[in-house]
Amino acid sequence: MVLSAFLAAVAAFNLYLASLPPISNFDDIKPNPVTSIYSLDGEVIKTFTVFRFEKVSIQDIPADLKNAVISTEDKNFYKHRGFDTFGLVRSVFANIKAGSLKQGASTITQQLARILFLSNERTFDRKIKELIIAHRIEKTISKDEILELYLNSVYLGSGTYGVLSASKTYFDKELDELTLAETALIAGLPQAPSVYSPFQNPDAAINRRNQVLKRMYKTGCITKGQYEQAKSEELHLSKKPRLYSFNKAPYFIDFVLNELERLGFEEQEISQGGLKIYTTLDMKSQEAAQNAIVNDLNAYGLKANKTQMALFSFSPTTGRIYSYVGGKNYEQSQYDRIVNAIRPPGSAFKPFVYTAALQQGVGVDDIIDDSPITFKNWSPRNYGSKYRGKMPIWKALAISSNVAAVRLIKKTGVDAVVTTAREMGITTPLQNDLTIALGSNGVKLYDMVVAYGAFANGGFRVKPYAVERVENSRGVVIYENSGPKIVKVISFDTAAGMTYMLRKVVEVGTGRAANISKAAAGKTGTTDDYHDAWFMGYTPDIVAGVWLGNDDNTKLPGITGGGLPAKVWADYMRVATTNFADSVFDYPKLDGSDSTPQEIKDSDEPPSQEGIGFDDLQEGFSDEQNVQQPVKTNTDASVQPIVENKVEVQKPQKLFNTEEPQKNQSAPLPVSSPESAPLPGV
Repeated sequence: MVLSAFLAAVAAFNLYLASLPPISNFDDIKPNPVTSIYSLDGEVIKTFTVFRFEKVSIQDIPADLKNAVISTEDKNFYKHRGFDTFGLVRSVFANIKAGSLKQGASTITQQLARILFLSNERTFDRKIKELIIAHRIEKTISKDEILELYLNSVYLGSGTYGVLSASKTYFDKELDELTLAETALIAGLPQAPSVYSPFQNPDAAINRRNQVLKRMYKTGCITKGQYEQAKSEELHLSKKPRLYSFNKAPYFIDFVLNELERLGFEEQEISQGGLKIYTTLDMKSQEAAQNAIVNDLNAYGLKANKTQMALFSFSPTTGRIYSYVGGKNYEQSQYDRIVNAIRPPGSAFKPFVYTAALQQGVGVDDIIDDSPITFKNWSPRNYGSKYRGKMPIWKALAISSNVAAVRLIKKTGVDAVVTTAREMGITTPLQNDLTIALGSNGVKLYDMVVAYGAFANGGFRVKPYAVERVENSRGVVIYENSGPKIVKVISFDTAAGMTYMLRKVVEVGTGRAANISKAAAGKTGTTDDYHDAWFMGYTPDIVAGVWLGNDDNTKLPGITGGGLPAKVWADYMRVATTNFADSVFDYPKLDGSDSTPQEIKDSDEPPSQEGIGFDDLQEGFSDEQNVQQPVKTNTDASVQPIVENKVEVQKPQKLFNTEEPQKNQSAPLPVSSPESAPLPGV
């Protein structure tokens, strides 16, 4: 009965299609309205339009490229009348079973209908319109004309529309110069241009290319030998500066597109649907971040392409992302170091150790011993073998004492620290040993900023977001953010205690270069032999993190978290915080916090080249890293009220994972390195 009704409906629909006339004035049809992305203050920061478009005749498009597209997108293109009946029936049943549109079964003609006439809303109503228009297109122009129009109109990522502009953008070649592998890569892009972009995701692009080649082989378009040879071809992308459609915050736009995809939007819908996308980005803050990175790197002579810096900031209470800079030059590298790079944070990880301790009842004024200690085959040491004896917990963090951090993690337990870091937002693997106290494991800048946000927000972790709302081409709101997603991760008292101590870091400790004469807290971090430098900090309204390093994991001699990253953070925050009144942390005053803090004269941080430092120091100092060869030291680890015992620790074989554009590299156990040491040539 159901089958009979379905067949009757199909027959009626076919009769209706047969009665439809061709499309009049087809040559006058224009593409959909331009999609625009706006900043928080209403400024257009990105448009999707035909920024790079070059029309090419179907006769000038190589057979391999046409075959690649047809094999991938619509293998029955020359047989159907606008839609693939069997594929459509199969997708209808799959969608009915799922209760929503999960499968599209769109032919090349249907995709062209969507590009020229329709939005990309995933509704059954739009799908019916798409079928009708596709059939009318087939009645209006020939198959070759349809294919030509599609190949000249389809969005292929990086601001390019059409296969010729894609060929020049990605490979700097004319179409007839493309290899079989390169044509397959371009043919694989329409499904998800940003996901398979060879600029952003080369591995994904190669995998997609090989899928296209396999389909070409299975459909008889190429031989097995051609398939094997093309599949093994290395990727050689254009080295010329790449052109993009209007884009003021490119790394942020990539983040926005990924967020929209998670929300259920398709890339074609975004690029060609005439949408208005309103975001959280504050352009004044964004420009301040971009300028601080470029200007300060240039001022220090750090101009090599491999030397990169990233900055990420958001509201710790609402989750709105204010600034997002994934690298110093998007034209040179689209690799996003905020969400993709995994680098060791050095002493910027120590606050998680102190947080776990405060959660267990340790107080900011409790005393800990800053003296040598050995755990069987591992002797953490302070830079320059400088030790100061008993001191309050807050001071140990302010001077970034290594041995104090290790004593503290031994007291609280590694599991407690790992659990704390996880709950606060760290998602990368953490090794279960004492070395994590000194930042030996890799983390993401995104995760670190999220985690520090809990210190600013009374112990609540808030998920950052970029998209406030989306309107379709008719002005109808089709998505609106429902508000911050909040999770309680540490107690209010712990957040207050950590903020008190991290303010001391900025006021009198290793982070003095980040002092902006406003309520601010933060922590420096420098890794083994100057590979990575960090500054993580926050005010009551903004939490921001800065990372600096080389993409190939080579050294940046003398670069420390308390130097350039802290300066960039301060330069950025002086502008970003002007949006807010001179607010203060809504925490109760702790013991001694109402008195003017005294500068620590025996800190482990060297004077910085900006003139912010400790005037009476005659030697370099910093406990920003940790391990040296075991030395004979006092193994009596007793501390009041913290009691240490000897423990056997296995040295990790690999202490960080870069996940950089280059191959991952392992690193030896970290050793001491100075904070805020003078830069070469400065």
